[in-house]
Amino acid sequence: MKFLHVGDLHLGKTLGGFPLLEDQRVALWRLLDDAEAAGATVLVLAGDIYDSSQPSGQAVSLFGDFLKSVVARGIEVIAVPGNHDSPERVGYASELLFGEGIYVTEPFDGDVLTVEFDDEYGTVTFWLLPFLRPADVREAYRDPSVATDFTSAVGAVIERLPIDEGKRNVLVAHQFVTAAGEEPERSGSEMVWVGTAGNVDAGVFAPFDYVALGHLHKPQSVGRREVRYAGSLLKYSLSEASVPKEGELVELGAKAGPGECAVAIEPLPVRPVRDLREVAGTLEELTRPGAALEPGADDYLYVTLTDEVQPASAMPRLRESHPHAVAVILQGAADGAGDLDRVDFDMGALDPLELFGQFFEERNARPMNGAERALAQRALDEAFGMAGPGAPAPMGASETAPAGLAAAADGGEGA
Repeated sequence: MKFLHVGDLHLGKTLGGFPLLEDQRVALWRLLDDAEAAGATVLVLAGDIYDSSQPSGQAVSLFGDFLKSVVARGIEVIAVPGNHDSPERVGYASELLFGEGIYVTEPFDGDVLTVEFDDEYGTVTFWLLPFLRPADVREAYRDPSVATDFTSAVGAVIERLPIDEGKRNVLVAHQFVTAAGEEPERSGSEMVWVGTAGNVDAGVFAPFDYVALGHLHKPQSVGRREVRYAGSLLKYSLSEASVPKEGELVELGAKAGPGECAVAIEPLPVRPVRDLREVAGTLEELTRPGAALEPGADDYLYVTLTDEVQPASAMPRLRESHPHAVAVILQGAADGAGDLDRVDFDMGALDPLELFGQFFEERNARPMNGAERALAQRALDEAFGMAGPGAPAPMGASETAPAGLAAAADGGEGA
């Protein structure tokens, strides 16, 4: 059988104030067209379907339209919620959807949903695992000792599964996976845990012939070829400018025995409306006559100005020829600052840590490192009384910024 593995959609996300819903709509339907032409019979969505646990009505409508289009073509859908999603919202009416060929997990209660398909080589079992924290597993099994960290939590769930390793098995999961302590490549738009505190070791996935992962935005395998991230649907940060976006077209052949399944993996490139790129030059060079007609002028652009003195009103002038310029960075500026009124953030669509991470990246042309992310989270916790990533800030919290955050945004390395 052949299925398409797609990673983080993040429907409803904005980039520098630009809503991406229409870009996401076009990219999804183009990818669906290509998957159908390639002979895929199942679509696997590995979490972070939405960019927020409370998605907008437009984002929900887009996903609904997409699902209807998928099943109308005779393709079945398998989906799990990620850390950005609300499991209750994603899993709503899941039992009714099963009859339409749409299989979505509900919040984890100790059981793991399975879906089976048959082909000329026998049965393929898909195991659907929503994003898990150790506390979720301890609560589900009513055992405070069963999950001391993320690896033991996911491992405890897998150990309890009645897996027949003589048949083909596919796991769909949304976790931060490492292999023997070696981290995969991350990008600035991901909400990840500091250091490796939230990592799941790839060794726990040994019983599966393919592991369809979501959470990291760069397509890559971890530990072995068949444990793979498909990456995000689109480029969602400056650090992803050079990262190709794709779905993974996976074909499962015959299985000779445990760990001996024929698995073919082929990238299926995403065809976006516009690219995300970095460009550099003086303001006069970038806004020369005819610039608006040049290829890529409508791309999402992170612009580094090489002018010796920062020009006035750089962003408005740039957007006359490059309407989707996202950020301006002045090369060599002592404080790393560019044109600070350049971005109209959608404050309601981002949680405070993600908002600050985007602000940091646009001032410094790089994402926060682990120490800086830890510093930012501690400062937010202390200033706003947050319980962790994703918790809402109280009213008025955005009016002042803790000193630690200000220092980090200006390029400090943090503690």
